[in-house]
Amino acid sequence: MALPHAQLLDTISVRPLGAALGKAVSTSLLKTDRLQLLHLVLPAHHDQPEHHVADECTVHCLEGDVEVVMPGGTRRLQSGELVVLPGQQRHSLRARSDSAVLLTLLLHHGDAGDAGGAGVRTSQGTADEASR
Repeated sequence: MALPHAQLLDTISVRPLGAALGKAVSTSLLKTDRLQLLHLVLPAHHDQPEHHVADECTVHCLEGDVEVVMPGGTRRLQSGELVVLPGQQRHSLRARSDSAVLLTLLLHHGDAGDAGGAGVRTSQGTADEASR
């Protein structure tokens, strides 16, 4: 059973989970026709395979230590840091420690652009499964 998404004007907590991080799962926090917020939990030394989304997106490290790996280089993010990726930027995520990131995606008609993000798999299943 999927968890319900927050609604517009709801307060959404993205506080660090601390000791509970190791047992947390990835969730879709909010999804509208134009925006999706994903709380992605990445266990240490687990990678999210390379993928892309159609439009700009943000990867905000809430806690832990994550590398955003791109063909042109790597950006290392620690708690409180974020990177904005251009549209169509191929990237993968590498967790150097147990980590949580907040992904912000721009959507077109309920999907992350024109097939962007297709084939993405997380430790919890596909990105499509996580968004339900």
